[in-house]
Amino acid sequence: MDDARIAELLIPFLSDRPRLRGHEGSASASDAAVLSPTQLRNISTYIDLLLWWNVRINLTAIREPEKIVTRHFGESIFAARHLFPKTNARTGTGVSGSASEASRPHVIDVGSGAGFPGLPIKIWAPHVHLTLIESNQKKATFLREVVRNLGVSEVDVFTARANAFPGSKGDVVMLRAVEHFESILPVAAGLVRSGGCLAMLIVETQLIRVHELVPALQWSEPAKLPLSANRVLIIGSNEPRSLM
Repeated sequence: MDDARIAELLIPFLSDRPRLRGHEGSASASDAAVLSPTQLRNISTYIDLLLWWNVRINLTAIREPEKIVTRHFGESIFAARHLFPKTNARTGTGVSGSASEASRPHVIDVGSGAGFPGLPIKIWAPHVHLTLIESNQKKATFLREVVRNLGVSEVDVFTARANAFPGSKGDVVMLRAVEHFESILPVAAGLVRSGGCLAMLIVETQLIRVHELVPALQWSEPAKLPLSANRVLIIGSNEPRSLM
């Protein structure tokens, strides 16, 4: 897909971000962003792979390339900008350049499916260490193929259910459009380290259940997703409890 057209379609998701109360760094007055040529090229390559594989293993019901850009990449990058607001989109690096292991956030994408939002977050913030959790073997094979074609490092694909994940907990755990939402939500929350957060792209009708199922997290005000009537981003912080 043409890089210039991808950039045009992503404009609503790259313009100034609304404030998310309770989430540090999300209230700057003006931080409209652009994607670098490398990032746009990676998105184009990803779309080509998704379209080719989708005929064979049904990765997404959305089959029009432009809708794939706005629904999948746009929403994912919108989330990425809230989670990593100091990332330099023009260079694709963190504000301090290349990240050391100590400063490399661990992002876990639960029920990754076709790789959203995890892989677009990696495209936006290459310094993160990304774990994609996907129990479907064919989808996991697709994810590994995308990672190989994009040439990105520090990406792991865990092919099992999230409640069997043996690795370290995440600084950021992502959840988006997964089946059995009410059963997987507490599992995802359990993967968040102390001081980390759980970020979700969901419909507004699910917000009540979010607060009921995971009351221990400190939830931000939901941010409406561009070009959507009822989808939101909400972030819950796992702040350490003080001992009294």
